[in-house]
Amino acid sequence: MKKEIRQAKIEQLITQNEIGTQEELMEILAQNGIKATQATISRDIREMRIIKEQNAKGKIHYAIFKGGLPSEEEKMYNAITESVIDITLVQTMNVVHTLPRTANVLSAIIDELEVSEVVGTIAGYDTILIISKNEQDARLVRDTFKKYLKNE
Repeated sequence: MKKEIRQAKIEQLITQNEIGTQEELMEILAQNGIKATQATISRDIREMRIIKEQNAKGKIHYAIFKGGLPSEEEKMYNAITESVIDITLVQTMNVVHTLPRTANVLSAIIDELEVSEVVGTIAGYDTILIISKNEQDARLVRDTFKKYLKNE
């Protein structure tokens, strides 16, 4: 199947349904006669600038991002503002608590940016461990996050 046709169908399905996971999207695509791998779906989501947003009842679902193309740094700052609840510095690491199901997205953005103060990240359901080379770099990471926290 041509990418353009598949992506048009993905846009239609996301607009008409509240789809929350790649697995759900793969299933509904299959029901519509389109077979795609998880890697293909993931690539389509990135190319189409599909984001996750919360509805009025708090359910997270995919949506097509409308608006100007943000820089990678803006994506990180927006993700911090929208998803981070708290950050705790522990020597050369920061423990970041996020809203449920948002840790992986923020972690991927940080990894993609290749932030010089970050050696690596480990993400779970609602927590990210950000590892730095030294305490000074870890403090810089914490201070950057705190600037963008809603409750700060």
